[in-house]
Amino acid sequence: MKKYLFVGNWKMNHTLEETRKFFEVFLEKIGEVDLSDRLIAIAPPFTSLYYASSLVKDSPIKLCAQNAHFADRGAFTGEISPLMLREIGVEYVIIGHSERRHIFGEKDSLIAKRVEGVYKFGLTPILCVGETLSEREVGQTLEVVERQIKRGLEHISELLPERLVIAYEPVWAIGTGVNATPEQAEEVHSYLRELLKELYGERAREIRILYGGSVTPENVNSLMSKPNIDGVLVGGASLDPQKFLSIVSIRVVKEV
Repeated sequence: MKKYLFVGNWKMNHTLEETRKFFEVFLEKIGEVDLSDRLIAIAPPFTSLYYASSLVKDSPIKLCAQNAHFADRGAFTGEISPLMLREIGVEYVIIGHSERRHIFGEKDSLIAKRVEGVYKFGLTPILCVGETLSEREVGQTLEVVERQIKRGLEHISELLPERLVIAYEPVWAIGTGVNATPEQAEEVHSYLRELLKELYGERAREIRILYGGSVTPENVNSLMSKPNIDGVLVGGASLDPQKFLSIVSIRVVKEV
């Protein structure tokens, strides 16, 4: 049975000193959490990744990067390759986050190449999909996420289910404090599950589908109770070690 996955995305936050202080608290308490049914990953900014790798060594915490190029090396100023990330112990990479799509203009074609590169070099891509408020208001949610999934995964034919993660993050709920209801999230997660089965067959049941978008200690239980939500991608609440501990330590009880 697949384990739940809790990912903290720090975005452009936490200096080296702030990174040290976070893990000083978090690592002291994480040993009290039953991790038998869950995995925990944290995505610091690139400047803190190598330092964080030394702090989490010999701990159960996985390292995640916030983006990656598709090539192993080359004349790509400002980019970081999957091999560079793998060398310092990174296991997961967030690809296609809504901020990359809507602030930095990353298109489905580039995101697909990033997913392919990360996957090819042995890391696990966390492919983010989600609709804007205007797209939801005109009833295009499922159409948008289907396009993003199909285009984002177009280069992945030989699938290892444990080596792919999908994150549904409605753009209108990210950093706004306005969270999708558990029912809204489950509707999309259920649709994504069936779509992945069309693409990859029954083995797609083992692909983790996370929810991201203003996840907090107050709403994580109701989200995680839904059948097709396999974890969460946490933004602001992951910057505080106590809040993130509250999230990752919840007792998951699924609705029947």
